[in-house]
Amino acid sequence: MSVSYETRYASSPEAVKKYDTTELRDEFLIDNLMEKGKINLTYTHYDRYIAGSAVPDQPLRLETIDPLKAEYFLERRELGIINVGDSGSVEVDGETYHLAHKDALYIGQGAKEVVFKSDDASKPAKYYLNSAPAHTSYPTKKVSLAEANKLELGSLETANHRTVSQMIIGGVVTTCQLQMGMTELKTGSVWNTMPAHVHDRRMEVYFYLDVPEGQSVCHFMGQPQETRHIWMQNHEAVISPPWSIHCGSGTSNYTFIWGMAGENLDYGDMDVAKITDLR
Repeated sequence: MSVSYETRYASSPEAVKKYDTTELRDEFLIDNLMEKGKINLTYTHYDRYIAGSAVPDQPLRLETIDPLKAEYFLERRELGIINVGDSGSVEVDGETYHLAHKDALYIGQGAKEVVFKSDDASKPAKYYLNSAPAHTSYPTKKVSLAEANKLELGSLETANHRTVSQMIIGGVVTTCQLQMGMTELKTGSVWNTMPAHVHDRRMEVYFYLDVPEGQSVCHFMGQPQETRHIWMQNHEAVISPPWSIHCGSGTSNYTFIWGMAGENLDYGDMDVAKITDLR
């Protein structure tokens, strides 16, 4: 079986206040992504969200996992995919979708067979995966990076000039609750998602990429008055509970993919924490 998984249970903000560095990383850091020839998944109990990766040196089939208690993976789920490697294709119930670097694919609930492929096994595609429960089926749709809805935010003066590419989100793709996109920091900018915020009706996962060798990103989480941090490397992800802020700063510019699920589908609905109020 090419699919492996682990489970993460939800933690309360009161408990997290007492975590040391190791406990914090064990609970929230996902550091086994992008292993060649494998599909690795992390099933979280925050909105039953799954984050993972598939790196095919030969075709890899997405099989169901025990926590789903399902005949096939997408029996009651939807799936978002962004390719952060070389070109490849995803076959969905016999139909093939070619994904270049940083292209996205949404697969609706009910698709029975999903197979990941690389155009060149020596330079494999690297598929970042997010999945959430779904109540109905919407059409599978590819979204190239060029087709994404783009927002220019921040400025070089505040070290957070960035381009947000909304890829799997209302207005671009119809989904049940899954939302995904990509934020690219400009040269000279290092801060993402400033001012930090909380959205209590949905959780989020950040996946960091394009982090240069020898550089790192410090991801900040926790309640606005009780923050914590996790140092992260390239191709690592971090779970952000609904009660937690989520922002980061790198020793270089970088890119991150954000994925969300929960009751709230309004991208702009959030509780902003003033920068000067963070503790």
